[in-house]
Amino acid sequence: MNLHRIHRVAKLTGLSKDVIRVWERRFGVLKPTRGANRYRNYSDEDVALLRYLKEQLDAGASIGDLARLGREELLNRLRAASPRASFIDNTFDRLLRELLSALDPFDRITFEKRLNGAVAVVPFEEALHGILLPLQEQVGRLWHDDRVNVAVEHYVTKHIQQKIFSAMNQLPVAEFGSKVVVACPPGEEHDIAALAVAYRCRVRGCRVYYLGANVPVTALTKLCHDVDPDLTIISFPLALSETKATEVIQALAQEVSPVSHLSVGGHGALAMRELFLKSDIEVLEDFAALDNKLERLTRRSTVQG
Repeated sequence: MNLHRIHRVAKLTGLSKDVIRVWERRFGVLKPTRGANRYRNYSDEDVALLRYLKEQLDAGASIGDLARLGREELLNRLRAASPRASFIDNTFDRLLRELLSALDPFDRITFEKRLNGAVAVVPFEEALHGILLPLQEQVGRLWHDDRVNVAVEHYVTKHIQQKIFSAMNQLPVAEFGSKVVVACPPGEEHDIAALAVAYRCRVRGCRVYYLGANVPVTALTKLCHDVDPDLTIISFPLALSETKATEVIQALAQEVSPVSHLSVGGHGALAMRELFLKSDIEVLEDFAALDNKLERLTRRSTVQG
């Protein structure tokens, strides 16, 4: 069994270190051990239990009611739920294989029937992270390896964009809540990840200004001056060349950071992490880190209100 320090547990579960410590101290549902260096070490079972608790809270349960069940009962419920989670994962894997096989040779009817049917029968957030984003990533990899041509890659991308926009349009227009600007940097045409971020922010009650692909820093700065956002998120799906990265990061730090709190995310941002950190720009590791960020924003706006 693996052992994890608390910072690793926070990344694996999407819970803050403060929340993990409070749940451990107040409710006694965790059983970390102490290493030779006296640091707490959490087991894989602790991590799985925390994930289960977070899922239950997201579904509307209260941590007090859950904690009263006790660790053993919670673990029993977790084990009972595991086969379903495994079934869902296997179903998504099989569906992704079917969708990709319909692209070579190209079979539009099969692809659209499979995609439309799958997205219609599961909660959209599950479809987003279990189907749409993995599909985009795998198709991008196939295009990079010359296994599908750019026209097919564009076709799939447009279908994924349509699905996310359709889901966003069904959400109520937020009149209150934190203001969040989401955009891609200049020259970046791949905006699926940014669109997923915008959807996630909308679902969590934010007032979202989604700008899409290839946004000049000067235009972004002007919008931030106009709307005074609580947070601006820039999606970097791909790493930039060192020269271009330095230019864009300096512009963001000098023009946007003074106007709005600024965070970046995506595979490219992770690859350029050190450059961002040198400019005091926060790098969001994953969607769990985004959720934590939005939760803190929500708490702050509630206190201020």
